[in-house]
Amino acid sequence: MAFSSFLCHFPISFKSITPRHDVRMGFSLRSNGSEFCGQRVARVGVNMHRDWSFLGGSKIISTPKVARCALYQKGSGVFTSLLSGSQLASSVFSLGTVAVLPFYTLMVLAPNAELTKKSVESSMPYVVLGLLYAYLLYLSWTPETLRMIFASKYLLPELPGIVKMFSSEMTLASAWIHLLVVDLFAARQVFHDGLENQIETRHSVSFCLLFCPIGILTHVITKALTRRSRNA
Repeated sequence: MAFSSFLCHFPISFKSITPRHDVRMGFSLRSNGSEFCGQRVARVGVNMHRDWSFLGGSKIISTPKVARCALYQKGSGVFTSLLSGSQLASSVFSLGTVAVLPFYTLMVLAPNAELTKKSVESSMPYVVLGLLYAYLLYLSWTPETLRMIFASKYLLPELPGIVKMFSSEMTLASAWIHLLVVDLFAARQVFHDGLENQIETRHSVSFCLLFCPIGILTHVITKALTRRSRNA
């Protein structure tokens, strides 16, 4: 292997003192694999020819012959990981979660601040998360997805089909972004209703982050109790 790699890059010349015959000889050296500059080359062959000329004498010329090769950078894996569906789904999952946390933090810690009111009024988080969700949906959506959703004879979703659909990390990441958008929108509605009716909403907004239906329910209960106490 080392000998073949050496011959691939350093031509060796042998000059004859008294050449008399024109001789051409050919032979090849083959190896199943070799390494060059940290890269792997599979099935490398070397063709070597012996030629003679009047001026140059006798020479051995080597030419590399690669029948089938697969090159990859050893130890890098960065390019591959960026294209990996699992890595992309994990990155989007974390990015979406971090993106909505500042809005919840402002609504809980500083509900009456002007910065909070302006931030909650902004539509930018819904636009960004909506585009991100559409991209993930494009990557994960296949004709098989429709068959898994409408698996019953009545064209209604069934639990086994939904479970199979969400076994894909890309589909699960898109569903998580979907939940983040809906939960943030519900939390904003609860927050606005609390400001309008002067009702405490910090606990309901906190529930909307992870348990949106419970957050809406606690807001309804809080609103009813507040009205009853005011009437009393």
